[in-house]
Amino acid sequence: MIIDRDTKFTVEFEEILNDNGVKLVKIPARSSNCNPHAERFVRTIKTECLTKMIFFGRRSLDKAIRNFVMHYNAERNHQGIGNELIDAKEMPREGKIDRDERLGGLLSFYRRAA
Repeated sequence: MIIDRDTKFTVEFEEILNDNGVKLVKIPARSSNCNPHAERFVRTIKTECLTKMIFFGRRSLDKAIRNFVMHYNAERNHQGIGNELIDAKEMPREGKIDRDERLGGLLSFYRRAA
């Protein structure tokens, strides 16, 4: 896990993460714009997914994160790259449009039927 040097990350907090097998990497001091892509992803997953669900253990959290990452990388348009998909494949220009969903409808995406 990449963390900054904020005082909210106490020694006790770091020990809890280390005890659970999480390796911590601290970013350089005074590097406010060190990793904006990761920060944007964290903000997106929190607002579009994690704050809208209740988790009953680690398995349900892991499942939600896996589904969101698959949706984020393959099914969701990204404004930063011209509103295109990251893994864009050739799409048919005509045909019925189908709506697919993940996480019980929390995440929706549309595609043309093959």
